[in-house]
Amino acid sequence: MGNVLTSIKRFLGNKNTVTIIGVIAGILVLYIGYTWRVKQATDPVQIPYAKNQLISRHEITLEDIGYMEVSREVVSKSKNLIQNASQLVGKQVQYGNMIPQNGFFYTEQITDAANTPDFAISNIPDGYTIIYLDVDINSTYGNSIYPGNYIDLYFKGFDENRKIIFGKLIESIEVLDVRDSEGQHVFETSVEARIPAVLVFAVPDDMFSLLKKANYISGNSVEIIPVPRNASYSANPGETRVSSAYIQDFILSQSVVIPEGAPNNTINSGNINNDNNNNNNTNE
Repeated sequence: MGNVLTSIKRFLGNKNTVTIIGVIAGILVLYIGYTWRVKQATDPVQIPYAKNQLISRHEITLEDIGYMEVSREVVSKSKNLIQNASQLVGKQVQYGNMIPQNGFFYTEQITDAANTPDFAISNIPDGYTIIYLDVDINSTYGNSIYPGNYIDLYFKGFDENRKIIFGKLIESIEVLDVRDSEGQHVFETSVEARIPAVLVFAVPDDMFSLLKKANYISGNSVEIIPVPRNASYSANPGETRVSSAYIQDFILSQSVVIPEGAPNNTINSGNINNDNNNNNNTNE
């Protein structure tokens, strides 16, 4: 037994032996590592894909989803690739996006129904009112105002001396949607190009009243002008508020406040009495 141990010690103590063992160990490590990497790269995994073209705001169901085998390396290189149908069913295709037939699903293409314009409009908070602002391709800066943007609304009009009144009326107002003249979403994927006709907002009731009164000022060439801002303005929106007390007072001065509880027939009854008096005078 002692002779065997001595022989082993002499064998391991030989520099040439140690070198050979080290080379063999290195080759084994390289071989095992290479084999593992190849297996990882070539070992297929199943990824969901769209069986048919899915248009903007389409709600995804199991019938829309097929599975395709791709190499694991493809998946590892794409961080936004969705790998499981459970992340898709019940979701909607993002507004303004389209998933082609046989295309993979990516996280930026998918959204919850609560993030769509229709949901936002039908679920405005209490004390808010929807308002439409008429626009065109020029007033939207070449169709560059998008849902989710926060913009400012400027006022243009004339005082009694025909001097221009111009300034910011409301700041930090969120655009809920952009629609064409037929009420269709402008940024929805479609065959034809859609031209913006209205911007959709939800504003507190007092601002709704203010904007409608501004539109009804007659003979004053009034304009409510949308003005987009930069990305950080939308990313960090401030409070939606009236910016100019002067313009607000000017608009309110052009209207009459109807007191609460005033009889509905006050004006009508006055007109009727006047008409009756006129008729009596005519008969005489």
